[in-house]
Amino acid sequence: MRTVPIQLPETVFSALRKNPEEFVQEMRIAAAVKWYELGEISQAKAAEISGLTRAEFINALARYQVDFLQYTAQELAEELMNAD
Repeated sequence: MRTVPIQLPETVFSALRKNPEEFVQEMRIAAAVKWYELGEISQAKAAEISGLTRAEFINALARYQVDFLQYTAQELAEELMNAD
């Protein structure tokens, strides 16, 4: 695993009522949820980035009100054609 240092104002932790470790974890989850929602990463990769199990990540999607199925109409049609 690689560590990437970032600088944040001290006020963000108190504003969100989180300690630095909780803030970083929530930031990882939020980023993974958004990238998944945009279709940039898979659900499995999003779970890995967020540091959650896949089931925990699906629960995070619900918390952020993001559908756990992210298919375009074409992808869904292809999945249904391959289901036979």
